[in-house]
Amino acid sequence: MKGKHSKSRRPLRLNPGATGALVGLAFVGVAATTAAHASILSSGSDGGDKVTAAVATLPVKRTHSKKAAHASSDSRADAKASDDSGSSRSKVIARAKTWHPHTDQRVPYSQTSTHNGYRTDCSGFVSMALGLSKPGLNTVGLAASRYTERIKMSELKKGDLVMDALGTNTTRHVVIFEKWTDSKHTSYWAYEQRGHYGTDHRTRDYGLSDSEYKAYRPTNL
Repeated sequence: MKGKHSKSRRPLRLNPGATGALVGLAFVGVAATTAAHASILSSGSDGGDKVTAAVATLPVKRTHSKKAAHASSDSRADAKASDDSGSSRSKVIARAKTWHPHTDQRVPYSQTSTHNGYRTDCSGFVSMALGLSKPGLNTVGLAASRYTERIKMSELKKGDLVMDALGTNTTRHVVIFEKWTDSKHTSYWAYEQRGHYGTDHRTRDYGLSDSEYKAYRPTNL
């Protein structure tokens, strides 16, 4: 027998329409989950690809730091600079060859005449090969820090200069270094515009046996 103040608890009942709606929603949820699992776990290589694709959609933590990215960028910049320098040096030699050194078509030497706007003396020829303004600098001008910097003879590379910038216009001279003739650096191949001949390509030892000649590196290389 129940107490005086107790109330009987009655079970919650849903009307038939609400019950049907809940059952329908539950069925749809189960069907969707089953279909998704079946798609991922289907047999054959496609199934493996779908699993991989599903995993690939998950966020991936990046392991490349900003420092590594900057280092990679700097390496590419250094490589490009190196490539550009090599290309510029090759262009110097290519321009020197346009005066047909050591052939019957060579440009005759003169301190007053010009060829394609450049003086046809040694410094005019070098100015042309370096791509400087016409009619070209004289030897003293080429030795100025704006256009060249002193280097050691052992540091010479293709397109560098060996020059005697002292004395008068009849004693000063400059040649374009191309390459060493041997591993001992006893002489080198050079392009030059020499007196009483014109454009030439021959082996020289200026700067190796004569202290008046110094090695210079053009600032645009």
